[in-house]
Amino acid sequence: MPLVTTTEMFKKAYDGGYAVGAFNVNNMEIVQGITEACQEQHAPVVLQVSKGARAYANHTYLVKMVEAAVKECPDIPIALHLDHGPDFETCKACIDGGFTSVMIDCSSRPFDENVEETKKVVEYAHAHGVVVEAELGTLAGVEDDVKVSAEDSSYTHPEEVEEFVTRTGCDSLAIAIGTSHGAYKFTPDQCTRNEQGILVPPPLRFDVLEEVSKRLPGFPIVLHGSSSVPREFVDKINKFGGKMPDAIGIPEEELRHAAQLSVCKINIDSDIRLAITASIREHFAEHPDHFDPRQYLKPARQAVKDMVTHKLINVLGCNGKA
Repeated sequence: MPLVTTTEMFKKAYDGGYAVGAFNVNNMEIVQGITEACQEQHAPVVLQVSKGARAYANHTYLVKMVEAAVKECPDIPIALHLDHGPDFETCKACIDGGFTSVMIDCSSRPFDENVEETKKVVEYAHAHGVVVEAELGTLAGVEDDVKVSAEDSSYTHPEEVEEFVTRTGCDSLAIAIGTSHGAYKFTPDQCTRNEQGILVPPPLRFDVLEEVSKRLPGFPIVLHGSSSVPREFVDKINKFGGKMPDAIGIPEEELRHAAQLSVCKINIDSDIRLAITASIREHFAEHPDHFDPRQYLKPARQAVKDMVTHKLINVLGCNGKA
């Protein structure tokens, strides 16, 4: 099937009590690892491209790699989505360039400015058969060009969501309930430590999510910054020469609960980076004579595939839902 919008996959996810995985892509191995996992698990998927990915890999290359994935994985719905579009011009370029979904992120601006810019994107996107994700509330953390301090982050105000969705016409809404961008989502001071001495992050604000859901019944909600930063990857990176003290993510059981509510799309980026880096560091340590990129990128691709397979089945619950 050709590239699709997220409309139908989100409707099925909302009604079915699961979430669609939205995975950021930057190169061929990442695209292959994600889509091969989804094809095998018969799961719908959103492939996300950030501003940083477009700067790194080039818009055209990324679109063509995703088109190749669509051809190789004909049995699953695949949407191509712009992640954190900073302005109308970037969103327009992606709409004109083959994307089926875009996010306009004006969450750091005053409410009325956010509404105005989002509405402008929605009008252009809908005229071209493309859907739009918007954001209310600001997530802390660092990811590509998104850099927000904990002091400047804010939870979504449920009392604003109805007006925002009505005035903008957006198709899905990213909200802030305590997730955070990057692999260092929380400082040690924000966390507690369990009996093993491992940092435990503060719980997500499900009260905010539930209130938003009451005000927007049937409307698809999105969670950004939802990598879990698995200890196995962090420990392997550190074992083989890395230095990632106190990297911490969102507990998978909390994400699964969110997926059972109104969250239809869960964004995962850092876990992909960690899986690749852990695999490559291990490979170089065990095979110091290797220099052919295919030798270390092949297991790295498999690491992405294995990680995504786990997420589809155990976190998102979207396996078998294509």
